[in-house]
Amino acid sequence: MLVGGRIDLHDRIGGVHRRRIDVQPVAGLRPGLLEQWLGDATGRDDIRLGDVLTGGNSNVTRLIETRQGRLVLRHPPVNVVSDKAAAGIEREYRAISALYGKAPVPKPVAWCGDASVIGQPFAVTEWIDGHALSERLPPDWPQTTETIDALGLAMVRGLAQVHALDWRETVDPGFGRPEGFVERQIARWLKVRENDAVRELPLLAQIAAWLRAHEPQQPRASVIHCDFHLDNCLMARTGPELRAILDWEMATLGDPRIDLGLCLFFWQRDAAASPGFAFVQGLSNRADVISPRALADAWSEASGLGHDSIDYFIVFAAWRLAAIVEGAWVLQCQGKEDTAYARGLEHDVPALLREAAAIIDKGKV
Repeated sequence: MLVGGRIDLHDRIGGVHRRRIDVQPVAGLRPGLLEQWLGDATGRDDIRLGDVLTGGNSNVTRLIETRQGRLVLRHPPVNVVSDKAAAGIEREYRAISALYGKAPVPKPVAWCGDASVIGQPFAVTEWIDGHALSERLPPDWPQTTETIDALGLAMVRGLAQVHALDWRETVDPGFGRPEGFVERQIARWLKVRENDAVRELPLLAQIAAWLRAHEPQQPRASVIHCDFHLDNCLMARTGPELRAILDWEMATLGDPRIDLGLCLFFWQRDAAASPGFAFVQGLSNRADVISPRALADAWSEASGLGHDSIDYFIVFAAWRLAAIVEGAWVLQCQGKEDTAYARGLEHDVPALLREAAAIIDKGKV
């Protein structure tokens, strides 16, 4: 959940600390090779490899000190589960390279596809100082509903800057297919879960059938993040001002309401109902904050796009997340992984599916 910035985890004590995946950095990394490569690629000097930074569930993030300023290094972990991890890092770099100067993303610095340098392909961006928030506000911020409301508005307005761009003028033609993302995701994850099933999840197929039967028409495509929520936003240290949107490794083209649906799904949930991944945007789990509908209106105003049928995309977001993260529970059951994150999925995946089903049953869509 971090590229090109710093995460302060004061807001995640007892939350993400317990539940994050243990991504492991490259063992035996030889700093000299990296420093030489970076010097040649960027012209920087006095380069020193710093600590592994906390935050992030799928890639390793490390600080780099240089005489000209701090940088951030991102690479797949050595304990990578998916063979597509390196492609994800490259996609992330392509995305921020295309978006930089047009939307709030870190400044790209260098890409290295040569695994011989550090043992994995890697990307380098400029460092951005700020807060990535989830469960708590920084202690020096006003602890008020108005602060949380401002965070939510900054989040969706930043997202709107991405979605308002004409993708044809922003990314290269091979970045993604603008149509059919929802159906491709349903087909893909149903097949994966059927092939690797370790428990009965009847709602997975039932909700998928409902999604297929009710998919609304896509008015236009945009560059989409595909994992957009408050945790992947870097806020200014002084208050709720968006500095950058992070973690672009799943970016593609599709209906912009896909991104909006996920961040609205995580907003203003009932913590007493034990929702899945309750810590994500947990600071908004209270009745007196700005409503998801008001955030959707703010996104529409900023992007110039409509949010018709947004509840459909909220259902899709919950279903897709459940289908994807069930893979870590499969590994847990197979004895290939044993982490607090994976163990928690015994509850979280069914809970996500129940939340999606409840939205359908209430007839919100």
